[in-house]
Amino acid sequence: MRFDDVLRLVGEQPCFETGLLLAGEVDANDVRRQLSRWARAGKIRQWRKGLYSLAPPYNKVSPHPFVIANAMIPGSYVSEASALAYYGLIPEYAASTTSVTLARPMRNDGGNDRGNGGGFIFHHLAPHLFFGYTSLELVKGQLAYIALPEKAILDLAHLTPASDQPEWAAQLRLQNWEHLDLKRLQSFAQRSGKPKWIRVAKQIVELACQGNGEYEEVF
Repeated sequence: MRFDDVLRLVGEQPCFETGLLLAGEVDANDVRRQLSRWARAGKIRQWRKGLYSLAPPYNKVSPHPFVIANAMIPGSYVSEASALAYYGLIPEYAASTTSVTLARPMRNDGGNDRGNGGGFIFHHLAPHLFFGYTSLELVKGQLAYIALPEKAILDLAHLTPASDQPEWAAQLRLQNWEHLDLKRLQSFAQRSGKPKWIRVAKQIVELACQGNGEYEEVF
């Protein structure tokens, strides 16, 4: 397989898997050897075993870190501080892309360079807590699964010790409250059946009330 063949097949894609190049009458071992050579030559970037993207100047599109994160562990969704920063709900920039998954937790530093994020972190979440996410078009033609703002807060709280203490909600320094649906936050907390989530949601609502007037609680 020639590199021109790869450009023709995946030139418009933010990332691709080895299997895409193995269709038809090709030598699988040769394809894998070529991929290793192209990665060493800086023509392609390897994110994990079997997952690649074209490197500049060969790429026509730059992959969004959230798209790469979804592809690293299919079925995962971006959440926690990464999602909150994306929505503009916290002032901090999230250097790493953090996701939740039903699979085992994992950390991958394959994207640790300027312009592609500071690595990828995956936290395990129990099946009954795996909800509250949606598919968004991040840039033209690139979609990824990302937590709704309310679920991102609860996922972060779930994975943070002592997050149900009043000071934790204040330390988030939440902003742009108009992007947060407090009724949905409370509904998600109730759905989880976890007292900690319910306490966190209540504290977030109380914090919102302090700066935005009265708010009707459902607890």
